[in-house]
Formats: sequence, C-alpha cells, structure tokens
Amino acid sequence: MSSLFPALTHRPGALVALRFGERSLTYAQLAAAAGSAGDRVRGAGRVAVWATPSLETAVGVVGALLAGQAVVPLNPKSGEKELGHILSDSAPTAVLAAPDDELPAAVRGLERIDVDVYGSGPVLDDGSAADDDPALVVYTSGTTGPPKGAVLPHRAIATTLDALADAWQWTGDDVLVHGLPLFHVHGLVLGVLGPLRRGGAVRHLGRFGTEALARELNSGATMMFGVPTMYHRIAEALPEDPALAKALGGARLLVSGSAALPVHDHERITAATGRRVIERYGMTETLMNTSVRADGEPRAGTVGVPLPGVELRLVEEDGSPITSYDGETVGEIQVRGPNLFTGYLNRPDATAAAFTADGWFRTGDMAVRDPDGYVRIVGRKATDLIKSGGYKIGAGEIENALLEHPGVREAAVTGEPDADLGERIVAWIVPADAQSPPGAAELADHVAGRLAPHKRPRVVHCLDALPRNDMGKILKRALSHD
Repeated sequence: MSSLFPALTHRPGALVALRFGERSLTYAQLAAAAGSAGDRVRGAGRVAVWATPSLETAVGVVGALLAGQAVVPLNPKSGEKELGHILSDSAPTAVLAAPDDELPAAVRGLERIDVDVYGSGPVLDDGSAADDDPALVVYTSGTTGPPKGAVLPHRAIATTLDALADAWQWTGDDVLVHGLPLFHVHGLVLGVLGPLRRGGAVRHLGRFGTEALARELNSGATMMFGVPTMYHRIAEALPEDPALAKALGGARLLVSGSAALPVHDHERITAATGRRVIERYGMTETLMNTSVRADGEPRAGTVGVPLPGVELRLVEEDGSPITSYDGETVGEIQVRGPNLFTGYLNRPDATAAAFTADGWFRTGDMAVRDPDGYVRIVGRKATDLIKSGGYKIGAGEIENALLEHPGVREAAVTGEPDADLGERIVAWIVPADAQSPPGAAELADHVAGRLAPHKRPRVVHCLDALPRNDMGKILKRALSHD
C-alpha cells in the first residue's frame, strides 16, 4: 500500500507539522526525528510507546510505523496491574519514551529507547507495509475481564482518515487544535496521524482549557476535536466569555466524539457561537463508522451517516436485519468495511465471537436510524438498553431530556430489576443546586412531557459527581443501586 504519511516527503519541509506547547517540529524536522526513532526500532517487532501528550509520543509513533513496527500505546495513568497485563499480553521488545519520563516498575524490564525530537536519521517510507500489517495494538477498557488488544492494520488507519477527509473536507490547509490523550484512537489516530496524513498541522494544548483553545482558534487553528466533557465546559463558560464565543464562531469545524454530546450543550454552543458541533461515531475496533458531514445537515443528537466504504446495519435481538428505518425502531449496530481491526491479540475466541458468520462486527451499541440514513445512538446494549413494560428504551434520550431541566447539571440513566415492569428506569443526577435538588415527581413529569410516559424515571438519585473515565464517558457500572 502507499505510505501513511506522504506529506513527510511531499510537503514543503519548512511547514510546521506538530506543536505541543512551546515546542514544534516542521515537516523536515519530523521526517528526520521519526527516521532516527524508527531506525532504532527497525526489526524489533511490537514496540510500546509511553503515550504522554508530548512531541516525543508523536515522533515515536510515527517513527515506529514508518519502520514497519506495530505500536502499543501505554496510558501513563494505568495502574500496575493493568500495565502488567498489557505488557505480558503484547510482549513488546522495547519502550519509546521522552528522556525525562519516569517509568513505573512494570515497564522498567523493557529496553528503553529515549526519543530525541531533534534527532536526525534516514527519511523512512512505510510504503512497503502490507494493508493488513499491524500498525497499532490499542487496549480497550473492558467492562468484563482485563482489557483486550485490538490489532489495527495500516489499511484501517488509512481508510478511516481518508473517509473523514471526504466527510469533513479536511485538507492540508487545516490546523487542528485539541487536548486529547494520545493512548486512545481519538487523540492519536484522528488527532495526530490525521493531520499528518493530510499534510496539515496539529496544535496540542497539553491540558485542555478554554483560554488556550480560544488563543489557538484566534491564531490560525481551523478545527477542534473534543469529548463531551470539554464541550460541556465550553457551554458553561460561553455566557461570561464573549472572546471564546467569537473564537469558536470562527472555526471551520468543531467535532465531538468518544461519547454522546447532550443536545442541551449542542444548543447552548450554537446559540452563543453560531457554529454547530458535529458528531461522529467510532470504536477502537472499527475506528470511524459514521459522521455528520461538513456539507450535510448538522442534526443535534445524531452521529450522521455511514462514512465512504463503511457498511452499517441495525439488527434485532435475534440477529435479523431491520429492513425499514423509521427513526424509532431500536437495533444493534453492526458494521463491515476496511476500517475494521483484524482481531484481538491472542484472543481468537473473542475475535470469533465479535463477528457474524458473514463478517459483520457486532458493536454492542444500540441505535435508531432515520429514513434518510442518519444514525442516532441510544446507548450500549449491556448498560443503556432498558426493557420496561414491554418497551425497548434507550437511556440516551432520557438523559438528554433530564439535561433540559434547569435543575439538572449532569445526568445518567440506568435500569434496575422490577417485578412488574421487568426493569424500572433509574435517574442519577448532579443537581445544579445541591441545596435544592429537583424532586423525583417533578423530573418524571418533565421527561414524560417531552418523550412519553413509559420513559419517565421511577427512581431518582442525587450525586455530587458522576463517575467518568479519562475520556469523559460515564462509568455506569460504578453506579450502585444500594
């Protein structure tokens, strides 16, 4: 296949490719530094990267990919047990890190290779890599059992990034700003490899903040990638920060992913900036499946339409495809296409269970689809599909309705066993005013009036904060009914 990063040799070398804080690299400097790092790991097999939000991580990953090695990004916040599992499962021969990174005991047994971001080595070309050669092994946060390593081949990265370029009209003139971690596909594949494949630039904030974001958007950044937690902070800050509203209003594209962005936050951001945040839908195993297109209708609460090359269908519980899309019928999303991973490392059983006999990947995500093809995620099959009184109800739409209540700052919805209904709907809220939270009856009436009576919560719990992971996703399994 062709190179993942043609811009390294075909773009003017003086153009800035990467900027992290005060440090930056031009395309010529990146080609030299990645060549140096890649030369040191050539033939090493799998290599780990200590994935801090730094130039060293970006250079190390690009260098290893150019040298034809599979990269295992390590989350620096992982506990010792999780790190130990990932290292024993993936068996990397070395770890790439920044010279001043202090590595934990679990990693110290590996050969350490310090990345020199101003080093110079041969300009490498990964064009000899086969489509199905592994590029990344990314460990998914398993809800049951230890994390599984999803093996992402070169073709999955190339086709996803090219499909997004088509959907978002993403070119080498774009400058992306974000503050995402680099051990997930959102921050690493979309947020670093994406701009480099296009020949554009990425400016990483290090730590996300609205002030730093506004500064970058006012000085040439055209796109922002974020997760709902970041956009929620933006929505909260906008009423008191006209400079932030102006900066966001000048952006070409604002993209949210990794979890659903509440409709309430969509509306607040649009009202203040005149810009619509667009959403896309993907997973570690599939990279990107759908997106609202830059030239399409930005419909709040949906993740758009399938990307070029991606087949998507909804299926009933018995696996039979839903043939007529009405915007109401809930089914599990299954996808097929070149964007998919090749399997879970060392887990042929889990890989086989993840696919149907004819090659469709079972995502475990539940959705409805409008007649014109737009997809609306209603939640995870395991945690967000509630069967109550004979209805299949998605937690997501109830959460959106709750967030429209002025007394609710954050909301999560789960189901719990009920002798009469099968499952009753339970709301977990963070009230806007802890001293005066809205009552259960008031919230039930609020939801029933917006959606339908059978979707109202029967139980309401008030919390100081909702449990979330490092990407801002709510950890519903940590919500206890006790």
